[in-house]
Amino acid sequence: MSPLPENTLIGMCNPLLDIQTTVQKAFLEKWGLKENDAILCDDKLVGMFEELIKEHQVEYIPGGAAQNSLRVAQWILNAPNRTVFFGAVGKDNYGDLLAEKATAAGVNVKYQVNPTVKTGTCAALINGTHRSLCAHLAAANTFTQDHLQTEENLKIIEQAKYFYVTGFFITVCPPAILQLAKHSNEFNKTFSLNLSAPFISQFFSEKLFEILPYVDVLFGNETEAEAFAAANKWETKCVKEVALKAAALPKNTSRPRLVVFTQGPDPIIVVEGDKVTEYPVTRLEKEEIVDTNGAGDAFVGGFLSQFIQGKSIEQSVECGSYAAQEIIKKNGCTVPETCKYH
Repeated sequence: MSPLPENTLIGMCNPLLDIQTTVQKAFLEKWGLKENDAILCDDKLVGMFEELIKEHQVEYIPGGAAQNSLRVAQWILNAPNRTVFFGAVGKDNYGDLLAEKATAAGVNVKYQVNPTVKTGTCAALINGTHRSLCAHLAAANTFTQDHLQTEENLKIIEQAKYFYVTGFFITVCPPAILQLAKHSNEFNKTFSLNLSAPFISQFFSEKLFEILPYVDVLFGNETEAEAFAAANKWETKCVKEVALKAAALPKNTSRPRLVVFTQGPDPIIVVEGDKVTEYPVTRLEKEEIVDTNGAGDAFVGGFLSQFIQGKSIEQSVECGSYAAQEIIKKNGCTVPETCKYH
């Protein structure tokens, strides 16, 4: 059992039920979707969800970026309720299924339940080793800050030492993010943020930049780093340079900011203060890769599972890489039965 206390790590994001299926490239082109992209559903794409469920063989998998990361962290920690999750769902079968799966994985689920809006879904469209994500937030988009201010949840926030929020949640409830971020800074805890997708930096940069001074650990991948650089008007696409510049942005506490940028099969870039370290990634054989959907979430889950135990950055990166490699050998963000950390 993990020596960590319960509710050590709080995650907050959009709990979504992934509707996963394999599609041809022509399907993506029909709906104007790109491979290896993540977007929000607009009115033009609502019909795509209907077509998917009617005409494709789909699988329902519990999803949502931070919820995925917490499930992976729990798999490695092997002790229930070390993590707790905040997000909004509908009062329906999808919401019940999400709660059941996340709880079974060991996550302490504290959903805000909306009785009038359906649980959010995410189309996870697989084309070879590529994936395209389209999130229909629905109830997830209705999360309100007052959910964090109930007596029960305030107690959980006080217990927590680490916080992890995705950039996706910036589109939903920035005041809730700032509440956790300010609390974390005030009590010398650790607040982590994921850039999540290029569109966050492209279209929500004002809110993102408001949160950044509170961020102790910043996660992202190479395409998100490029979009972040463009939003800051930095004349570079070099991931190392972007990581260094991100680490040097103004910060409310004296601790150096840690920046962790993954690059698929290429080395992971880690910057702590002004020190750059590259960690090589073990390349899998092409036939071993089943689905890259969830690799980034799994990396964060593995990384945080060690980081919140006070392990070194090297050990945290190693576990993150291990988790990502195990997840991409399976469909969806589903964990294997065995784990080398047990």
